[in-house]
Parts: sequence; structure tokens; C-alpha cells
Amino acid sequence: MELLIPHHYERRVLRRPYAQWPDSVLRAFEHLNPKVYIPMQGPSELGTHGKLAQWDRRADLPRIQVPTLTIGAAHDTMDPQQMAAMAKALPRGSHLHCPNGSHMAMVDDQVVYIQGLIDFLRRVDAQTIREDP
Repeated sequence: MELLIPHHYERRVLRRPYAQWPDSVLRAFEHLNPKVYIPMQGPSELGTHGKLAQWDRRADLPRIQVPTLTIGAAHDTMDPQQMAAMAKALPRGSHLHCPNGSHMAMVDDQVVYIQGLIDFLRRVDAQTIREDP
């Protein structure tokens, strides 16, 4: 963790010094269940080596019929281009890109994240109203 925090977490998970992470984020990390997380992710944060390494549901995306928002950020641990491609594969998919965010864009690119989420919900609500008999 001595190396992961400054060289990975502060660059890809939440883009601010660890000492400035909000209490809510720190509490969430304190409650991660290693009995579940490690078998899924693997022992290292620098690559997936657990059960998720071979888990691929891309072929199922065209079957998801509900409005779905994927969110990717420029500094995310997940490839933002993959998040955008996932949205295109969904019949009712939308993508939100957070240009200043990381994996926790809801914290470090909060204005873009929240406005994008609100806009998506408004679009879905407007569609639902039109679709109701």
C-alpha cells in the first residue's frame, strides 16, 4: 500500500492526495471484504488476475433493453474507450465521459459526473412519460 497509494490510487482511483480523501471514501475502503474482493480481482490492484479476468459479458449487451449509462473518466482504472464502446453496444446505451475524473469521478470530477447523471435521468424520465399509455 505504501507504493500503491501515491503511484496508483492517487492517480487512477481518486485524483487527490490520500490525506484529502473524503471520509465517505475512506470508510468504504475500510469495509471492502477481502474474502470477496480478492477472488474476484486477484491479489494485486495492478491487473485483474481473479475470476473477473476471464469474465466477459459483451455478447449479452445487445439484450439489455433498459436505458443504461456507462461512465468513464480520463484517468480511470477502466479504459474510457471501452466504456464508450459498451454504451454503443447497448440498445439504449448512453455514455458519460468525465475529462478530469478517475475511477471515483463522482468525487474528483463531481460537477461533470452529477450533471451528466441528472441529464441522463431526465432523458429517461422524458422517454418513460412518452411511452406510458
